[in-house]
Amino acid sequence: MKVAIVHDYLNQYGGAERVLETIHEIWPDAPVFTILYNQKRLPEHFKSWNIIPTFVQRLPFVATQYEKYFALFPTAIEQIELRDFDVVLSISSAWAKGVITTPPVLHISYLLNPMRFAWNEYYSRVRRTKRIVFRMGIRFLMNYIRLWDVASTQRIDHIIAISETIKRRISKYYGRDSAIIYPPCDTEFFAPNPNLRVQDYFLVVSRLKYYKRIDIAVQVFNQLGWPLLIIGEGEARGELEKRARPNVQFLGALSDNEIRSYYQRAQALILPGIEDFGIVPVEAQACGTPVIAFKGGGAVETVIEGKTGYFFYPQTKEALIEVIKKFDHSCFKSEILREHAIKFSKEEFKRKLKDFVIQKYKAHIAV
Repeated sequence: MKVAIVHDYLNQYGGAERVLETIHEIWPDAPVFTILYNQKRLPEHFKSWNIIPTFVQRLPFVATQYEKYFALFPTAIEQIELRDFDVVLSISSAWAKGVITTPPVLHISYLLNPMRFAWNEYYSRVRRTKRIVFRMGIRFLMNYIRLWDVASTQRIDHIIAISETIKRRISKYYGRDSAIIYPPCDTEFFAPNPNLRVQDYFLVVSRLKYYKRIDIAVQVFNQLGWPLLIIGEGEARGELEKRARPNVQFLGALSDNEIRSYYQRAQALILPGIEDFGIVPVEAQACGTPVIAFKGGGAVETVIEGKTGYFFYPQTKEALIEVIKKFDHSCFKSEILREHAIKFSKEEFKRKLKDFVIQKYKAHIAV
């Protein structure tokens, strides 16, 4: 079974790239096709992979301004020739799922999310665009991008969603059914450290994007005056820092070792936004740390009320304050938290994905 992997773009190291790493461990000889590749922003071991970018790689200023070329991405992804493979496995939140495969080639797509900027976040993005000419341009282009997005999804033979939330979005926007295989968490690495004592701070670990609603957590801890540590970078950081009082500290981007240490010592992880799945709360639970999350999105599949954390609802400052005030870290047992997190381990992900691909391939060649 000759496998090819297709990924949107390799110019940052986040959750999608960790999924890619785990899939590459299953099929280490598979080439990885991608729109563009920036080795400087990825771990060293990516250098040993066979990574093949598209023509977008050669465009001027693409390393820092790649998003300005997004109208070319459908063309770029459709230029990847995959007829010499038996199975194509795309990992996509936007473009990779749009590759063209011939009928003998089985295409399975692991969908992280339908295009966020074209669907769920479309109207908020338009509102944040201040210049009228750019707003009009976005509205015009998105019309065609959505048409391509829906059409490209019909080419996929089988779709895997990362959560019930994404399964519902796939059905809504694309009219397609999908299986669910939860993303992998490195539960061997993220583990409790009995030598560290729990401290008095609460923790946020997130990309600082507007839709993550970190502003709710900042408002809450501004009012409470309790310590909140925020790990991560993103476009909303400047605005959030302006609002924050001294008890709210921004630590920026940290290494996995540092993040793990903060998980292990935190009172609780705060998750104020709607996550597609949300690997961060799983990592926290694997470290024995409970989660306080908004009751929506992937969190309802990864957090057990009263056993591994608490939910707040609605998505307001008042609702979150009410839950935090009654929170007691001593009510949670590290071993129960970790036992739950193990269900989302890398080993479980590998087993389920490999079985799914082999089963679908056998059925495909039997026709």
